[in-house]
This record gives sequence, C-alpha cells and structure tokens, in this order.
Amino acid sequence: MNGPIRRVAVVAMLMFALLLANGTYIVLFRQGPLDAMPQNRRVRDAEFAQNRGSILAAGKLEIAATVPSKDRFDYQRSYPAGSLYAPVTGYFSYDHGSTGLENTYNTQLAGTADSLFVRRMIDLATNRTPQGASVQTTIVPKVQEAAATALGGQKGAVVALNPKTGAVLALVTSPGFDPNSLASHDVDKADRAYDELAGESTQPLSNRAAREIYPPGSTFKLVTAAAALADGKSPDSKVKAPNRLRLPGTSTYLPNSTNCGGTTVTIEQALKVSCNTAFANLGLEVGEDKLREQAQLFGFDARHLTDLGGVASQFPDSLDDAQLALSSIGQYDVAASPLQMAMVSSAIANDGVLMDPYVVSSVQAPDLTPIETRKPRVLSTAMTPGNAEALQQMMGVVVSQGTGSNAKISGVEVGGKTGTAQSDPKRKPFAWFTSFAPLDDPQIAVAVVVEDADIPRNDIAGGRLAAPIARAVMQAGLSR
Repeated sequence: MNGPIRRVAVVAMLMFALLLANGTYIVLFRQGPLDAMPQNRRVRDAEFAQNRGSILAAGKLEIAATVPSKDRFDYQRSYPAGSLYAPVTGYFSYDHGSTGLENTYNTQLAGTADSLFVRRMIDLATNRTPQGASVQTTIVPKVQEAAATALGGQKGAVVALNPKTGAVLALVTSPGFDPNSLASHDVDKADRAYDELAGESTQPLSNRAAREIYPPGSTFKLVTAAAALADGKSPDSKVKAPNRLRLPGTSTYLPNSTNCGGTTVTIEQALKVSCNTAFANLGLEVGEDKLREQAQLFGFDARHLTDLGGVASQFPDSLDDAQLALSSIGQYDVAASPLQMAMVSSAIANDGVLMDPYVVSSVQAPDLTPIETRKPRVLSTAMTPGNAEALQQMMGVVVSQGTGSNAKISGVEVGGKTGTAQSDPKRKPFAWFTSFAPLDDPQIAVAVVVEDADIPRNDIAGGRLAAPIARAVMQAGLSR
C-alpha cells in the first residue's frame, strides 16, 4: 500500500472511531437531556401512548388515572375529580409538559424509571403492555373536599397537615383549573385551553398553597411569641402596648386595629386581641437575630414540599429598628406561603417538634411491590416542649376568648391565630387564619389565606373570613 492510500485509510479509521465514540457518548450521557427536549415529539408521542400509572389519594382513590383511548395515543390521562386535586396532581399535557406530581414522578408513572428496569425487561420478554408505577399521596379526600367547599370561589388557599407526621392532608387553591382540558388528545383544543388559563388575571394555574408567598400579617405573631418565650419571657410577662407606636427613627406611627386592654399588657393578652404595638415592642426587645433564628427554626428561608415545587418563605435580612418592629407583626418584607404558616401551627401543636411536610407516602410497581416509601422525618426542634405548651394554651385563648372565636368547634378545644395583612394601600388586605385541634391531642393543623378580603382594612379579616374555613377543615379532619 502506497503512502497516500495509507494516510487516507488512517484518516478514515480515525473518523469512524470518533463517530463511534460520539454515538456512544450520546447514548450513555445525553439520552436523558435529548429525550427531555420539548422539540422531541417522538418521545412525547411515546409517553402519550403509555399506560401511565395512577396517582392515588388516601383510601386508594384514583385522582389521576389512565383509560384506554381509540386514537393514535392508545391511552388517555384522566382526572376523575376535575379541578379538586389539580394543585397536587398537576397536569400532563402534550404541548405544555407536566406539573405537580405528574412532573416530579414522571419516570415512575411512565414506567421508565431505573427502579422499574427489571419490570420493563419482563414486559418485553412476555410481550405484555408496559404499565407505569402508582404514586400514593397522603391527601385525605374528605378533608380536601371540605377545604375546597369552604374556600369556595374566594381567591386563596388552604393547607392541612398532620402535626405528628408532617403528612399533607389537604392542599387546595382557588381559582383552580381542570387538568382534563390540558390532557386532551385534541392537541389544538388543549393548546387553546392552556392559553386561556395562562391569560387569566386570576392566575388559575398558580399553586397558591405552596408556590406563592404573601405577607402573613398577625399570624407571624406566633413566631414572635415563640422567640420571646425562648428569650426567657412567659405568657404573663408584661409588654408596653400604647394606642399607637412611633416606629424608631421615623415619623410614622403604627396603630392598633383592636383595643389592647391597656397600655401595658401580658403577652397572652396581646396575642388574644392581636395587639400590634405590643408585638412590635416585643420584637424590638427580642432583637433581629433571635427573631430570624426562630423563624428559620419554623422553616422560613428554606424550600419545603419540593415534590410540588414549593418555594421558600422569607424573613428579611439587615433590618433597622423600624423594619424590625414591622417584621415582628408579619409586615415589611416578611412573606410566607400557606404551607409555611401551617408548619408553624403544626410545630407548636407537636410540642415544638417540626415534622418535614410530605405529600407522597409511597411509589408502587404495577404488581404492588414498594419502590419508594416515605417515612416521617423531623425537620427541627422549633421550641422546647414547655414553651410549646405555653403557646398552645395562648392560642387556645385566642379562639375561646379572642379574635379567633369563629374557629370554635363544639366539644373540641381549638388553638388558632388570626391575621390581616396589607401589602399595598391600594389593594384589599389578605385574610389569614392558622390553627390546630384538639388542643390536648392535636390531629390536624391548618392554614388559610383569602386574598383581596372585601372588608374594611382595619377589621380582623382573618377572624371574619378565614377562621370559618379553617373550622370546616378541622371538623372534617377530626371526623375521618
């Protein structure tokens, strides 16, 4: 072989070697990202043609299912309860991807997860139609239905937790959407439905329970009270409660929306009537660092319920005294999700132990073999048992004698806290309520937010609007 031919042969072999190496690299390292590309319609066609696994509520109730379809996709994704469980399941759409558990557990539901490899091989060998795994959630249908009914058409959200385990019992947002319209095999129809929902000013696609944060208003006074107890104070400790408080370093006055019962009151009295000036002074006494530390022990500044894309609630950095006073009553730049405020009540109810919230308890293969199992986990010790018991009793007084009376349940002692938050002088306030029951053996903790509360700005919106919703959810949780 002469020299020129030899050189051409060597170059050809090198090119073939590089081609093989590139092909191997793509198969081993780029298959996942390439499969996930929105432009890859072959993958989407294959996904829509699969017998996708079910998403289940407690009691094995199917809240997302797959039924045979007489069209090019073979199987149709279905949501039997329409919008009721949409904040949990999310949607599974041809052109618009997936959200919620449909997205987080996509490979398990589709049957393509590594944990289902042996099952796929068996299906291939036996020529059996592959089937995805099922995802078991902690949602309790009775509690979810009660939350949705009580919230009704009001814009807002409800979260209910089991304080002893962290299991999410209900997660509702309003307005919502019907995921069936987005899962339609009529792709043009599904696209029109998505465009309509995405263009709505009320943002029905938003998960207000876990993915939106709001000023928590006076419900944050629970955090301030916990910080004060940790600082050595007691429910009977006295704090100044003037009719209005001049914010340090400013000419602005912070008013009270209620009669505090005197110009010096106990912390318990201040919580009972939701006295702004008392809690602003209490926050100034405790200090920025201790208040922030307490907030973080309750879960602020960290993401939770990542299965549903939960976002972090926020306690602001680098506060001056005026900002600290406002932050102590849940204003300034304090922002919390309903999930976060349910976690605050949950930790107080559970003798100071904050459990990590979770919505999926297990993933099971089609033959019911467990693939993943989620056990309750402690997230932090937010309070000592003694301080938690003291705050439980104070929250009980809020409901039995104070601003939370609309949350009373006959024959059951309830602990709670109202909140009215103002984010913009031109906007109606947010109405909050967070609570737990029963007082002596808590089984359920709840947080409710109603946006744009249509009542006077100086009224106790949380007691008027949000407390009755929380009561209905607690009643459902206690009677299951």
